[in-house]
Amino acid sequence: MSDHLYEQLLATTTGLLLLTAVLQVWGRSVTRAIRLLAIQGLALAGLVLVVGLHGGERQAPPVALLVLLVKAVAMPWAMARSARLIDQTKEAGSLANPAVELIGAAGLTLLAYAISGPLLGGQADPAAQAAPVGFSLVLLGFWQLLIRRSALTQLVAFLLIDNGIATIAFLTSGGLPLTIELGVSLDVLLVVLILGVLVVRMHEEQGHIDITELRELRD
Repeated sequence: MSDHLYEQLLATTTGLLLLTAVLQVWGRSVTRAIRLLAIQGLALAGLVLVVGLHGGERQAPPVALLVLLVKAVAMPWAMARSARLIDQTKEAGSLANPAVELIGAAGLTLLAYAISGPLLGGQADPAAQAAPVGFSLVLLGFWQLLIRRSALTQLVAFLLIDNGIATIAFLTSGGLPLTIELGVSLDVLLVVLILGVLVVRMHEEQGHIDITELRELRD
């Protein structure tokens, strides 16, 4: 793989990651947020493959396939199933209007690029230079946690943070060993399945999944 092609593929995959993250923060549709999560998993798998192949790592294809299956297929499927069970396709409301959401997303993205430069120490490697995208995903995930009221979209935000952490890891270290990535991905998938069940139970017990109305614990 030539350096020019490597940089182009790197820019494409990281750009897709950042675009899907911003659209997740901006939208109100739960269905669209889950679809964007699947596209994000596909972009992350492509990023793993590009970085791994450029670095000459033999385990890049199986790690990329693992990321694809878990983050682009299994997790979105589990989220979509929970949404179907509670019949929620659109979030009832948000703690911020769309303009504030976009302004906050833009500000956090700029902040990510500002703080990641000193942390990375001005590395010349194109992958390291793209690491601010991972920091942006993490900050946008926390931003979504702050402004969303639905437990289901909060779960999407949690997965956005996880994707951001994985992006930083792959861009700064050239990828993780397959056994580590397998363990982490399966742990996150298990958490998503458990939280999906809890969201359904919450809807059955309370009639809604608005976390702002859960003021106190009851027997």
